[in-house]
Amino acid sequence: MKPGDAKNVQLKNLEYAAERLKLFKADLLDYNSVLAAIDGCDGVFHVASPVPSGSVPNPEVELVEPAVKGTLNVLKASSEAKVKRVVFVSSAAAVVMNPRFPKDQLLDETCWSDAEYCKMTNNWYSYSKTVAEIEALEYAKKSGLEVISLCPVHVVGPMLFQKVNASSLVLINLLKGGSEQVVNHLRKVVDVRDVAEALKFVYETTEAEGRYICMAHMDTSQGLVEILRETYPDYNYPKSFKEEGNETSKLTSARLQNLGWSYRPLKETLVEAVESYKQMSILD
Repeated sequence: MKPGDAKNVQLKNLEYAAERLKLFKADLLDYNSVLAAIDGCDGVFHVASPVPSGSVPNPEVELVEPAVKGTLNVLKASSEAKVKRVVFVSSAAAVVMNPRFPKDQLLDETCWSDAEYCKMTNNWYSYSKTVAEIEALEYAKKSGLEVISLCPVHVVGPMLFQKVNASSLVLINLLKGGSEQVVNHLRKVVDVRDVAEALKFVYETTEAEGRYICMAHMDTSQGLVEILRETYPDYNYPKSFKEEGNETSKLTSARLQNLGWSYRPLKETLVEAVESYKQMSILD
């Protein structure tokens, strides 16, 4: 994507963009282009990683290489540019995928997904995020570069771009899927704006270090539907919910909250997400 592409219009319309925003064309797999974008920066937020909305024909090339090699390119370029602090966006997918965890264990930052288990079960996104985060933190130890990783759960909220992403599809399918029955999954949710605040917060907080889970709420699919139905009673919601196959793993973001991060109410997140879908005619 080039800086002048139409996709960047929303970015250029942001407050103060005319004075403060500078766009670079960069390819995560092209070290020199990454360095050109980072050179002169005091801090770097590495937020880009492929998120599939369905099956991926060649996961090693389409997911793993951009996530792992791309991350290392960003970190090496940050070292070369003498960046003060890097905030790396990982995922809760790098925390929860481990069959050895007891079902009732509350998962925190000491918990890691089992990379081999992720591969064996074809959870390539989880595998890519797990390996990329391990590599990032190992690089930090060896190089002395200050790296903080943030592990968000399912990110929802108002959309900036009109293109539907994999995270939004989960909520959209609850609104208009009209399924007879769906599994009543335990959903871990955080508002996209609260994730942005968390990124800024850990970057600016001197004592922040290591790894942080970024989660605001845990509720079931049925619970989300009940909240949505209060404001939007006429959408085509699932007819019923089944408990079979429901995951039971739970997370805690106490470490990030104890540092001072806070989040908005779940209903506010859901309602403002739906309003943004309506404005973009996504729910038509």
